[in-house]
Amino acid sequence: MRWLLSLVTNLSYPCLMLGLFFFAASLTPSLIPRGPLVQGVLGGIVIALGYLLGQIIWLIWRAADFPALKGRAALVFNLLLAAAALGLTVWTIAFSLEWQNALRVKMDLQPVETQHLLVILVAAVAVFAVLYLLGALVAMLFKWIRSRFYRFMPPRRANVLGVVAVVFILFVVTRDGILDFVVTGLDESYETAQKLFDDAPPRPDKATQAGSEASLIDWAAMGQPGRDFVMSGPDAADISRFTGKPALDPIRVYVGRADGETPQERAELALAELKRLKAFERKILIVTSPTGTGWMDPGSHDPVEYMHNGDIATVSAQYSYLQSPLALILETRTGLDQATALLEVVHRYWKTLPEDSRPKLYAHGLSLGAWSSMYATNLFRLVDDPINGAFWAGPPFPSDLWNYVQNARQPGSPWVLPTIEKGSLVRYASHYADASKAEADWGRMRIVFLQYSSDPIVFYDPLSVWRAPPWMNDPPAEDVSEHLTFMPVVTQFQLALDMALSFGAPPGHGHAYFAQDYIAPWVQVTAPEGWTQADTERLKAHCDLGFQNGCSNK
Repeated sequence: MRWLLSLVTNLSYPCLMLGLFFFAASLTPSLIPRGPLVQGVLGGIVIALGYLLGQIIWLIWRAADFPALKGRAALVFNLLLAAAALGLTVWTIAFSLEWQNALRVKMDLQPVETQHLLVILVAAVAVFAVLYLLGALVAMLFKWIRSRFYRFMPPRRANVLGVVAVVFILFVVTRDGILDFVVTGLDESYETAQKLFDDAPPRPDKATQAGSEASLIDWAAMGQPGRDFVMSGPDAADISRFTGKPALDPIRVYVGRADGETPQERAELALAELKRLKAFERKILIVTSPTGTGWMDPGSHDPVEYMHNGDIATVSAQYSYLQSPLALILETRTGLDQATALLEVVHRYWKTLPEDSRPKLYAHGLSLGAWSSMYATNLFRLVDDPINGAFWAGPPFPSDLWNYVQNARQPGSPWVLPTIEKGSLVRYASHYADASKAEADWGRMRIVFLQYSSDPIVFYDPLSVWRAPPWMNDPPAEDVSEHLTFMPVVTQFQLALDMALSFGAPPGHGHAYFAQDYIAPWVQVTAPEGWTQADTERLKAHCDLGFQNGCSNK
């Protein structure tokens, strides 16, 4: 009890006030609306960060032997600092509900009547208390190690080696903790994968479907995401009911990770299955890269099959069982290698076919799939007998090709929806733009990026620790709060939290891409024959079930 009391009495109130400044800043809006508990957790974290930053500044100040305020001057300074911090906190609390509701309205969410101030404050205090306690334990560890070093070395050397020892210990503990988490995640993924294989439903009856008795692909090894993709989507009858004319059954080929030992083996198997199904006799061929788990978004693939009357084939190969964040960290190379092998194998064969009779070839991917697909679509495939185009949705911020194109935007065009040259090669779409407007007509190749202006997976910036992301220098987009303001450190944590919340955003915002917003970009990229704006609107109405169900009743 005495130890806990000493922790309270030893609190540095100037550092705590700096933490309160950070807390007040965290109440301002970011890209995704936040609930009271989430806001409280964020607030507690940034209070602790502000406190830690104050402690570091104070240690540097003392090490530099600068003068310190004492007596009445120190008291006046502390009072003024407390008044400023508390005043700013009260002001931001008073307006936080208005800011959050304004953002919710922009995303077609119902405003909340109360921000549950008590929940925010209790959560913030609890999180800060836990972090402060952890910091105190680290400080005690440092003092204990330093006292041992004092026995046989000078104090200055003991201080330095004490810090080094504590950092090393924390690194080992953190590393083991992260590895334990990863191993647990891998175990769960492995268990999930086993269920996929052991509990496979009956294979398709039609020989014209991947995974059937006649197929070269093992149905049980395909995995649940692949089986869902192959068995879902519109068939010829569904498409005919929509178009009013005869249609074909779309071809869908999916190779599970367990269907081959290496990316190259899986790619060759996919090519063989495409040949078996006569996919190269279709008008359109799409090579797509799935997300980390192997999931294929029906909201993207269903519409393009309707607009081409089923005369289309789509092929994909799984590279991981992990959720996308884990796949990005642990299997980055695997995803890039698989996407490259598949596109390379398909493109190499496609080049051998007569140009006037082969299908138009496109690359596609969503999120982590967009990243790997962009990596696979290298310069050689854009110059040597190039593909016809690409459509990438929700490209993650580390994507090299995306960053290169973004930085080539015309001066004055917004970062979230840039203009690239005259728009004959690359265009952008969003929830509010369909990539149809440009100075020039489309050239031989068509590339479209679909990115929501409120998607932190796309617009997160690691450098926002100390500088504003480029998009914050532009006027706010339609679904971005006009009260969003850059604040060093705080903005970084707000955007990091936004990334975790972005998958649960309403369709059309955050990272929740859905069918209605895929349709117009697919029209621009693939130019379906005889297609009109009225057809686009009719297909949007048909796909009104949303991004979870795509555009079919299956």
